[in-house]
Amino acid sequence: MRLVLPNPGLDHRIPSYDDIERMEKEGAEDRPKWDNKAQYILTCVGFCIGIGNVWRFPYLCQSHGGGAFLIPYLILLVLEGMPLLLLEFAIGQRLRKGSVGVWRAINPYLTGIGIASMLVSLLIGLYYNTLMAWIMWYLFNSFQSPLPWSQCPLNDNGTGYVSECQRSSTVDYYFYRVTLNSSASIADSGGIHWPIVICLLAAWTFICICYIRGISTSGKAVYVTAILPYVVLAIFLIRGLTLKGAMNGIKFLFTPVVDELIKPTTWLDAGAQVFYSFSLAWGGLISFSSYNPVHNNCMQDAVILSVITGLTSVYAAAVTYTIIGFRATEKYDQCISENIMTLLNGFNLPEDSITTSTYEAAFNHLNSSYPDTVLGLEIKTCDMQKLLSEGVEGTGLAFIVFTEAITKMPGSPVWSVLFFIMLLCLGLSTLFGNIEGVVVPLKDLKVLPEKWPQEAVTGITCGIAFIISLLFAQHSGIYWLTLFDNFAGSVPLLTIGLFEMIAVVYIYGIDRFNEDVEFMIGHKPSIYWQVTWRFISPLIILVILVFYMVTQVQEELTYLVWDPNSEDFPTLASVAYPTWINAVIFLLAGVPSLAVPVYALCRLVFRCCKKKKLNPVKQ
Repeated sequence: MRLVLPNPGLDHRIPSYDDIERMEKEGAEDRPKWDNKAQYILTCVGFCIGIGNVWRFPYLCQSHGGGAFLIPYLILLVLEGMPLLLLEFAIGQRLRKGSVGVWRAINPYLTGIGIASMLVSLLIGLYYNTLMAWIMWYLFNSFQSPLPWSQCPLNDNGTGYVSECQRSSTVDYYFYRVTLNSSASIADSGGIHWPIVICLLAAWTFICICYIRGISTSGKAVYVTAILPYVVLAIFLIRGLTLKGAMNGIKFLFTPVVDELIKPTTWLDAGAQVFYSFSLAWGGLISFSSYNPVHNNCMQDAVILSVITGLTSVYAAAVTYTIIGFRATEKYDQCISENIMTLLNGFNLPEDSITTSTYEAAFNHLNSSYPDTVLGLEIKTCDMQKLLSEGVEGTGLAFIVFTEAITKMPGSPVWSVLFFIMLLCLGLSTLFGNIEGVVVPLKDLKVLPEKWPQEAVTGITCGIAFIISLLFAQHSGIYWLTLFDNFAGSVPLLTIGLFEMIAVVYIYGIDRFNEDVEFMIGHKPSIYWQVTWRFISPLIILVILVFYMVTQVQEELTYLVWDPNSEDFPTLASVAYPTWINAVIFLLAGVPSLAVPVYALCRLVFRCCKKKKLNPVKQ
């Protein structure tokens, strides 16, 4: 006995197999089509492989014991990511509609799933393109030597360097003060920072031009935006492996700390990262698959994309860890050199009497012979493992760690240009899917006049998005971006993914879905797909969602600020969010998550009211 909820009228809402084949044969479909299979795969790869693979994934590895994080990530990629990926591919290809159209066809009460995906795509697209604006700023400023973040600027009098820069570091100062001119609180907007406004305008104009006619233009761009990052990553890997200490980083990445595997947070973060890695529940993948021929092997596509995504995450992490290893080794050597200088001065020793290779033996000898003297010298603890495990989250990994490492490379402007072109391509190809996930639902919902051409819809969407993005061009913009990053793409994605699973398995009907897959690819899905769709994947998503919400409720909401007046400066100060931020968090995470039940309830109330008007009760 199989549980399938009543769903009257389904057969009338979806095209039959004969209708689909007839329309495809006659070319009667009004939907655009891919030029070839490679274009489709590259678009999906570009959409899934984004900036997060360069900074979010390596940061999570760093936080959860290096290689220990790879184990749950790859396990959940197979049990959670791949099943939901095929589900989105198959349902889009079968029903030939975008994210709103697919769920409305299955049942009108499920239209909220498509609306939720559209809202998440919009919110993520807003802050994602802000990152693109920052990347453009750094790219424009990379065409000079020396790089502007390699040295502190002079003060107003020209008699010395800016105090704020000297107290922190050149890369931190350039990012927080020169690029963003950050305020010390999210509540202190500080007005508009115009250089970022110009970069935002350039970023939204660029994405608008590339997507102006939908996949017919973005499909051409992916040949560059999806392939070039792999070439640049290969160049950086070769260069990174030649840097001193690179192997320390690689060893750290692939040496698992087994104790991390028993921590629930490791598995929770791995499960959430799978959603980011595949761009699941954003709506773009459903739209992309709907442009395929009806007999395209979507199962093979899901497996190929899963393998590419998993390997790319590890590949990008390996490249990042060569840089992290190099940076940690530089800091370790600097720490040892400072300690050697302290010992030489403290004991009045000849200059070359202690070297890096003899430091440990000399220190142990002096410490055993003159313990009180050594204790008073304030010798620093130089710990390579601690330096390797120092996590720099999100934007800091790209704009601080990488830029710092690049300044120490010969020919640094060349490496800087390469690095930011790579990030630009990664961001662009992901944004194609984001814009697809907004524009197509807007058409399906008839928000804009149907007669408007694709160019007009794309232009208006990007124009409105640019105006909203000015929120991130304030001096407090980085704090707003962090807020969007933490909440817009967390609970909503998990909620939408869970609703998608329930909708297909228990409302559309898993048997009907299996028949659809057999019609499209020639054979039914194996037992692996059946078990994951019915039980394992929904259960994993539900557990991650519940645990995530429980941990968020228990934790105090804080964020990191750049505050030169803080006692701990240049360390970023951790401060509590103002109370009004809870309303913003509800808008970011609550509204998309509640879109499904709220839409269904509103529709039910509307239909009940309509029935009463048509059939008045006699007194």
